[in-house]
Formats: sequence, C-alpha cells, structure tokens
Amino acid sequence: MKTDVENRNAEPPKDEVFRNQINNVSDFKFGTTVVNVFDDMVNRSVPFYEEMQRMISELAADHALPGTVVYDLGCSTGTTMIGMNETVQGDIKFIGIDDASEMLKKCDTKLKEAGFVRPYELIEANIQQDFKVENASVVVLCLTLQFIRPICREKVLRKIVEGLVPGGVLILVEKILAEESLFNRSFIKYYYDYKRRNYYSEMEISQKREALENVLIPYKLSENILMLKESGFNHCEVFFKWYNFSGLIAVKN
Repeated sequence: MKTDVENRNAEPPKDEVFRNQINNVSDFKFGTTVVNVFDDMVNRSVPFYEEMQRMISELAADHALPGTVVYDLGCSTGTTMIGMNETVQGDIKFIGIDDASEMLKKCDTKLKEAGFVRPYELIEANIQQDFKVENASVVVLCLTLQFIRPICREKVLRKIVEGLVPGGVLILVEKILAEESLFNRSFIKYYYDYKRRNYYSEMEISQKREALENVLIPYKLSENILMLKESGFNHCEVFFKWYNFSGLIAVKN
C-alpha cells in the first residue's frame, strides 16, 4: 500500500485518450477520462506550460491586493491556484470556477495535498452562462476563453471587468491564430512537431485535432487585444508568445 508521500510524488497518469483508433470522433469533453490524465495532457500539449504557470504566479503576486479575491476561471485540476499560492499573500482568498464536477473534485484533492491553508472556494458553474466575479484584483483565464463560444466571449470579459477593483488585472493565456495565413500554417506545423517530440503519435494528433475542431476556436492575437479593449480594459500587454500560444495581461483603471 502506497503512502501519501508516494502518491503525491507519483507520475501523473499518462494521456492515452486518443491512442487507439476511434471510428467516430466526438467533440472534446472534460469528462472523467480526460480529468484523470489532464495534467500529463496539458504538460505534453502546451509549450512552456510550466513556465507560463510560473509567470502567471509572478504577475498575480504583483497585482493581488489585500482584502480582495483572486479568481481562476476554468481552474481545471488546480495547477494555477497551487502556483499562485506560493507567491500571493496568504490571507487573500482564491476562488476557482469550473463547469466540470470531476475537475473540481480533482482540484480540491490537489489543493489539500499541496497543503492549502489560505481561504478558498471551488464553484461549479458554466462561465459562458452564469458566474460571478466580485471584489477581484486578479482574474486568470488560462486556456479557458478559447473554449467559450465566440458570441459569448465579450460578455464574459465585460462581467470580469465589472467584478475587478480599480487597478485589477486579467491574466489571459490562449492558443491563437497567426496574423497571416502563411505563418499560421507554419506555426501549426511547428506545434505538431512539438507534440511528436512529446511522444504523441500521428493518430493521436489527428484524432485530437478532429475532437477539438468545433470546441476550441482560437482568435488572432490582435483580435484578442481588440476584444479586451472593447470590453473595458484600459491597457494590455503581451507577456508570453510561442508560435500559436500567447499570454496577455490586461488592466482595468
């Protein structure tokens, strides 16, 4: 029987969701199968994921204000919250929101294993339908906005702006399209090469691409910046860029 320490130090289950031939690939869902392998999936599928998480933690620490709340919208298994816990003042409350109950269960387990002592709350809600942001100094959308239907994105961003205190920030990480189609084709090629280096097969790459086709809808970086400004953010800065992935921080005056 493994001890708690051994369980915490164990490697996450390997992502083999698309390893075998699927006759009819359905739309990607964050169900139990994905939740169980999510940490391995995102680390092998998102370039510089750990570095982006470190950068989010640094930015959050510089902008989180005493007496306010830090939100992680689409908190998944809690990796971002765990990172911010190391840098953000300990009496500031964290709120994680996700629409997958299985994700929230996994998140709660990971937070407890990480020794969370700060106040925190996990809420099951679909952020493209109904959610609240109140008294926030930092809101994080890490690889989340891209899964929200385009028609709902500006509404979500406006709700975030309304819930931010003056000087509050949104930290946004997204998969993006290149500004020009020529570079878009090249960047996608480089991205699939990255996945091959992380031991995904051609079948896995192809089947996951098909599953995400109608679910993950990326914007150009310029489109994201324009949308942020039109939603009420006053300043916007790129803090990370790797081919077709980008990190942005937007400030409400």
